[in-house]
Amino acid sequence: MMKNLRCLLLLVMTVMLVPAEAQVIDENIENNEEVKEDSAWSDSVNTDTVTNLPWPKSVQEKINKLLENKMFQTSQVGMMVWDLTADSCIFEKNEFQMMRPASCLKLLTAITAIDRLGGSYQFKTQLRYTGKIENHTLTGDVYLVGGMDPRFNSDDLSAFISNLKEMGVDSIHGSIYADKSMKDTNLYGEGWCWDDDNPTLSPLLISGKDQFMDRFISRLRESGVIFSPFSTGTKRCPDDAFTVCTRYHSLDQILVRMLKESDNLYAESLYYQVAASTGNHPASAKSARAVERKLIEKIGLDPSRYRLADGSGLSLYNYITPELLVRLLRYAYQNDNIYMHLHPALPIMGVDGTLEHRMHNAFTRGNVHAKTGTETGVVSLAGYCTAANSHLLCFAILNQGVMHAVNARAFQDRVCISLCSPQ
Repeated sequence: MMKNLRCLLLLVMTVMLVPAEAQVIDENIENNEEVKEDSAWSDSVNTDTVTNLPWPKSVQEKINKLLENKMFQTSQVGMMVWDLTADSCIFEKNEFQMMRPASCLKLLTAITAIDRLGGSYQFKTQLRYTGKIENHTLTGDVYLVGGMDPRFNSDDLSAFISNLKEMGVDSIHGSIYADKSMKDTNLYGEGWCWDDDNPTLSPLLISGKDQFMDRFISRLRESGVIFSPFSTGTKRCPDDAFTVCTRYHSLDQILVRMLKESDNLYAESLYYQVAASTGNHPASAKSARAVERKLIEKIGLDPSRYRLADGSGLSLYNYITPELLVRLLRYAYQNDNIYMHLHPALPIMGVDGTLEHRMHNAFTRGNVHAKTGTETGVVSLAGYCTAANSHLLCFAILNQGVMHAVNARAFQDRVCISLCSPQ
């Protein structure tokens, strides 16, 4: 009896110690993961035996040898490599296969946004009011107008309070409203898992949290501003309201964190800027998808072939192809205004972002600039690198049905080494 009880207790403790696997893994976890390969790579083929072949035959042979690994008996891979210098495809496998991209979808969001909005675009949040200011009293209503800026923080809030005080206001006789009309009321994306740590898609956030009104009111009180009478709510700001302060953040500031750290809130915020640019009010994911489809058509592909759901890649409903990612990267490269904003924001292999602790190989470190993607069973990598012959390449690698993410990353790293090392 005691023996059975001890066994049962041990079983319960074991179950409790096993972490529940969320659908989307925080990609920053990759940075702390010790990269060790399991048995699937213990018999890895030796690509060093491929010699005396001209470019790009040598690369093709090396990658084909990597594809002989036994992990592909139980998982799938779709990939494409494009020589941007020669403007030709040098490798393809299952490039038309519909696959889940995970956070590599952020490349579509980023390229669409730069193409649509321009590199000088700015996110903005405003403090406005109606009525009049006399004898240090604002008689009217105050509006906090959200523009879905994920970088709005305590310093920006302080600027709101400071500007109001500089206008001589020490009393408000009216109401304080949150204007969240910039986007629809959906706080989560289509196809997001309910048990993941998902961002809140509100157009009025502070430090990424849905606490804007509480924080603003608290800071007003701390500054000595008196409310009489006092009420709060949600209401659209009139067009003729006066502006107290506008806080801005640049597109580049958003892109860097969105891509290097794979920040989902930043990606969704950019996604809804694209939606708002259509003039549809409120902005919706449907409007953003319409802009994406136009871009896909612009690069010569059929947008009806793909399933697009959100801007971050969190959704289970996103399905695209390696070909689409490569064609997007090619389009970005051919457009200087897009490339000059996109390329510096990508994680750099062995240097920073989600690639900081990946591949310190001499030929890939500092060379590969690429976006990672990780979900349960999905590991993706897409970006740019320079070959030993100085040709600039772009590539997309989508691994699906992967039991051990470390194996997929090991494969992707070896592909990058094959692309970058002397032939």
